Amino acid sequence: MTINSPHNEKLKTLRKLRQRRRDRERLGQFVAEGEDLLAAADAAGWVPVERFAVSGSGLPGVEVEATTLKSVTELASGTRTLAIYNERWEAIPLGPLCVYLHGVSDPGNVGTVLRSAAAFGASCVALGPGSADPFSPKAVRATMGAIFAVPVAHADHEQLPGATIALDAAAERPLSAVAADLVPQAEISVLVGAEREGLPKDVLTACDHVARIPIGTESLNAAIAASIALYELARRIRPA
Repeated sequence: MTINSPHNEKLKTLRKLRQRRRDRERLGQFVAEGEDLLAAADAAGWVPVERFAVSGSGLPGVEVEATTLKSVTELASGTRTLAIYNERWEAIPLGPLCVYLHGVSDPGNVGTVLRSAAAFGASCVALGPGSADPFSPKAVRATMGAIFAVPVAHADHEQLPGATIALDAAAERPLSAVAADLVPQAEISVLVGAEREGLPKDVLTACDHVARIPIGTESLNAAIAASIALYELARRIRPA
């Protein structure tokens, strides 16, 4: 039976999960849109709670009339398929290479960090206070499928594995020098704060190392800073 009403209860649930973080947290579920994201989920072994597809498309899932499905999508061009998944959270942050985000409130940045974490083989992305929901639609899209490959955890900076390195634009030592002092194959956690505020002083003080990324401007976008740090530190975990 094809769904052709935007008032269908299943579509109402889709809208709630897409629009409100509190509903995602209450239900422990999120939405992924588009064939590429769903293919990434399939490849990673994630089984959807429910899958939807445009009627007549030949794609798996509950069939939905095209204009009706478009009413619940955030993609400007619409989508042919989407699915609901159960959120997965690790109990603690995982090593050997973890990136911790503190106050990174833009979901696009959080999603991009997850994408970089997958690219550089990071074992976990830990979300601290004030960080955006990695399962929000904007974050999920920005991950380009990495949300299904990289573990995520809620965490405090004191829970992070291995040697902790805080990124701070005012630090004396560059990240490359700090990384060179670390024992290869050791566990490392890199901490990244919001672009303007950076990491709080108590977090900086608690870290084993504080380092900067040498640049010619005042600051870097948080996701770019995290990506550069992951590239540099991944070489210490897995030397080429």
